[in-house]
Amino acid sequence: MTRSKRMQPVAQVAESRQQEAARLLGERQRVLEEELHRLDQLQEYRGEYARKFEDGAEWTGLHVREYRVFLARLNQAIEEQVVRVERLRADLEQSRGYWTRCRVHRDAVDKAVDRLQADERRQEDRREQAESDELGQRLRRRES
Repeated sequence: MTRSKRMQPVAQVAESRQQEAARLLGERQRVLEEELHRLDQLQEYRGEYARKFEDGAEWTGLHVREYRVFLARLNQAIEEQVVRVERLRADLEQSRGYWTRCRVHRDAVDKAVDRLQADERRQEDRREQAESDELGQRLRRRES
């Protein structure tokens, strides 16, 4: 078995790892985008709710109190969502780094396999040339 063929399982593992890292990176990107969308929705809802309160006619003390309690809960939800988005961004960056390392490793393995295959082709070409030269010398000896 040639050296390049012995390296094929290593190349396949490197490719699989890189593909899995890419899948994970894509999944984390998708989740981050969803959570950013949720954050935007919460912030928009808070803005709408505040405008409705400001535009409201007469508010009783009970309505004002309920508004403040609800607004406090909404603000808490927004703060929690901001923390979640920050954590997801960190996870995404970690995944991006892992994917990059996997890609670099896969590229290095592929390059090594390519070099081995090129060396094997050159050796095969030399062997064929040597056989051809030897055959030519035999034919010349017979002709002489």
